[in-house]
Amino acid sequence: MNVTREKNIKNKPLIISDGCCIQYGDSSALDDVTFSISEGKKVAVVGPNGGGKSTLFNAIAGLLPLAHGSLKIKGMDPHEAKGLVSYVPQKDLINWNFSLAVKDVVEMGLTNKNSFNLFSRKKINEKIKDSLNNVGLLHKINENINNLSGGQLQRVLIARALAQNADILLLDEAFSAVDVGAQEDIMQLINSINLDGKTVLIATHDINNLEEKFDEVLCLNRHCCAFGDPSEVLTEEVIQEMYGSHNEMFKNHFKNNHRVTNDNWIYIRAF
Repeated sequence: MNVTREKNIKNKPLIISDGCCIQYGDSSALDDVTFSISEGKKVAVVGPNGGGKSTLFNAIAGLLPLAHGSLKIKGMDPHEAKGLVSYVPQKDLINWNFSLAVKDVVEMGLTNKNSFNLFSRKKINEKIKDSLNNVGLLHKINENINNLSGGQLQRVLIARALAQNADILLLDEAFSAVDVGAQEDIMQLINSINLDGKTVLIATHDINNLEEKFDEVLCLNRHCCAFGDPSEVLTEEVIQEMYGSHNEMFKNHFKNNHRVTNDNWIYIRAF
């Protein structure tokens, strides 16, 4: 691929959020979230617990409706673009009380893609092996998932996502409950996935060295505190806005009222 074409692909908008608002009942989970992510980018989504990271991922994956604003993926609404998105939720939200082999978990990615019947058993097995090989776990193909470490389990979930051949990968807390070595392994894996042309969004609490790991950062605390190059937007003020006291956030925000009034917000905890 020539440099000009590669640059154009990198700059082509893939996910566009314009005033995105999401509610749980009468409580606001996200309000007036606006950003634009180009194809092939590696984006960290950071913020406190309850700040809306998982909520945003669920909206991008087409699992939650918007209360206001718009969210487009390649110009389509999320429910129309489900085949373009693969979502790896937090491990703690998955029921692991089943006796499943690693290969069974990866195969679920093919089933969810609604393409299971399009493949012969031979092709299914090849797809499973390719996906596990890409995450360095082919030798664990028949292992029970309950025998895996936290880092290995995370890589199995990523292999499941890779089996779907989606353009966008959403990884929710991929570094949670794994040791430093496993975090580095997962980051290397994410880098290789990103170099393959996929767009990767990772929800994380860790804001250390983001400028070395990611192209962009989206800072959330029920609203978009900042978005852009980590070296430019992660200022002291933005970090305080994400993790500090919010006595005035969402003060006048209630159901069906989505006007942005930065001077009159109050923090409402809905989780």
